[in-house]
Amino acid sequence: MERKILVIDDEQPTLNMFRLLLAAYGYEIITAANGAEGLEAFERERPGVVLTDIKMPVMDGIEVLKRIKEIDPHAEVIVITGHGDMDLAIRALNLDATDFINKPVQRVALSQALKRAEERIALAKSKAEEISVDEVDGAAVLTIRGSVTARSEPFLARAMERARELGRPRIILHFDESASTNGAGLALFTQLLLEARERGERVCISGLSENFRKVFEIVGIAKLVSIYESDAAALAAP
Repeated sequence: MERKILVIDDEQPTLNMFRLLLAAYGYEIITAANGAEGLEAFERERPGVVLTDIKMPVMDGIEVLKRIKEIDPHAEVIVITGHGDMDLAIRALNLDATDFINKPVQRVALSQALKRAEERIALAKSKAEEISVDEVDGAAVLTIRGSVTARSEPFLARAMERARELGRPRIILHFDESASTNGAGLALFTQLLLEARERGERVCISGLSENFRKVFEIVGIAKLVSIYESDAAALAAP
């Protein structure tokens, strides 16, 4: 059975491009030329994933995102931003967007965003633990999946305590490909890393996507902790 995806964009060439790309991924594609039409299509079709441009006439992508989340908080919404529109991207993440991709859309970026959305859908269905703690090569590794929001605070705090109990010299916060975060989640990570610094703990981050690495740099988290592409790189660091 094909998975439904809704694409909302006021530029017809962009819609045509998405039809070609998404058909190759096996999606049943629904399109809308503006935000108002997109909301009507969403209520009618209830796709699991939505791609929406940010800047559109009639209703912009931020308002579309808000309305979709009111209808279905579990819908995975990927916003399409102009190159360098990081303020809008962060605003969208604060409203629980799954991810953002920049125009002109690159196939690799689109694939990564879709994979994150699909993994979050699968994670929600499986009821898998969103934050787990393991010992890997002498380090305590917190693996973070799904969406980190204000409700994640007690789970993140307990996971950090379990990591400390392992007594390892290094703690790695590993972001799974399904991981996403909003403004409240960014505040949680900032608080956690400040506390770790006060305790003299060696904490680092691995696995962040390029987009979320940019976000972490903008909000200042990258100044608190080293960020590596993988656990292997983090473990190999001095």
